[in-house]
Amino acid sequence: MRALERVNPVTPIVAAVLYSIPMLLTIDVVSAAVALAAWAIVFASVGIGPRTVVRRSWPLLIAAPLSAVSMLLYAEPAGRIHAQVWLAVISDRSIELALAIGLRVLAIGVPTLVALVGVDPTRLADGLAQVARLPHRFVLAALAGTRLFGVLGEDWRQISLARRARGLGDTGVVRRSLQAAFALLVVALRRGGTLATAMEARGFGGPERTWARPSTLGRRDAVLVLLVALVTATALGVSLAAGSFSPVWEGA
Repeated sequence: MRALERVNPVTPIVAAVLYSIPMLLTIDVVSAAVALAAWAIVFASVGIGPRTVVRRSWPLLIAAPLSAVSMLLYAEPAGRIHAQVWLAVISDRSIELALAIGLRVLAIGVPTLVALVGVDPTRLADGLAQVARLPHRFVLAALAGTRLFGVLGEDWRQISLARRARGLGDTGVVRRSLQAAFALLVVALRRGGTLATAMEARGFGGPERTWARPSTLGRRDAVLVLLVALVTATALGVSLAAGSFSPVWEGA
């Protein structure tokens, strides 16, 4: 994972966009399979093991089969009909589309999640403000919100314990949850107001500011973008050469 830690956090975001858009232009098995195989080789070469990949992209391992099953049952039938139950029809075309959709969800989502999940919010905020030139006030506010998001769980626990100590948390699950949620909202608003005042007092709202951690682009960022471009070109090129390229604008 050290290879990803050394690139600017903005670069994986740009690379993900440059990779996803071309990969969404076609729905075929070949391009998705080639892209998955290429990323498996890349991950292995930079020291990203299967355990890390699964830990960061496990939601896709659930979403991809569900997407494939829905396409398998309800895609427009074509070719040989293998089974039919009311509206669900399994045909040669639906099987092909199910495989293509399932693999494409993994091919696009897995490398994106591996690259973006776990990015340090502070480094990302520095990159968005200094490299992407987004308004620093917006970026710093988003960073503060991200940092405080983890506090909500502890606040909920403290509110629940306080209510139980007062004899208010023993009955009525729905009512208790709604009251605790309102109390949590009040706590969050008060903390947000205090944080906003503190940030204004420290000059976070000024028109110009300096940065303690400079965020720049380097050779590693260029290598990552070129690698993404190479994987994308290889996947689509093999698909075109194999005659399986299926543009989305031609319909399913």
